[in-house]
Amino acid sequence: MSTSRVVAIDGPSGSGKSSTSRAVAARLGLAYLDTGAMYRAMTWALLQAKVDVTDAEAVATAAHTVTLASGTDPASPTIYVDGQDVSVPIRGEEVTAAVSPVATVPAVRHLLVARQRDIIAGSDGIVVEGRDIGSVVVPDAAVKIYLVADPGARAVRRAAETGATDASATERSLVRRDQIDSTRATSPLLKATGAVQIDSTHLSLDDVVQAIVDIAHASLEAAR
Repeated sequence: MSTSRVVAIDGPSGSGKSSTSRAVAARLGLAYLDTGAMYRAMTWALLQAKVDVTDAEAVATAAHTVTLASGTDPASPTIYVDGQDVSVPIRGEEVTAAVSPVATVPAVRHLLVARQRDIIAGSDGIVVEGRDIGSVVVPDAAVKIYLVADPGARAVRRAAETGATDASATERSLVRRDQIDSTRATSPLLKATGAVQIDSTHLSLDDVVQAIVDIAHASLEAAR
């Protein structure tokens, strides 16, 4: 797998990864992959199948029956489960509440990481966002970014995205997910070796995108 044109953007929920990654991909003329959407889609499929998402063995067994397809156009990313577009329902509260326990199951992570690597290998260059991209999925990516923001700022952003009226409840939910994601045994959320950390708390989206584009251009020039 060539990683000379792979930009890995990791970070906790609400740090601005999706908006940033899509904009960076568009600016650089690269494909885009939202790995978080893959875990959400898997979670949605399991919930639809009435699988107990707290039963790791049941989740591992059922996960192998789910067919996911991820679109990589940054202007219009898509995610399908068994041929059904689930871009909207995977952002609902039920999936949000259940995705962390599903994502902690090693069999699910191994399955989706393999799929992610296939998509990356089949691209001519791609921006990939998630929580373990630079540390596990593509540890030798040309550019590795760790995007963070304080919990309050992340909660306000996430509440605006979802239409939630209680930012404090959203903040508690984000902090709880941070704890789960950073302490799971398989592929925990962490800053990858060699990653550049960017704190987006007091930066505009354009500022963050420009910073990453500049880093990417410098890396691509050095690789020539």
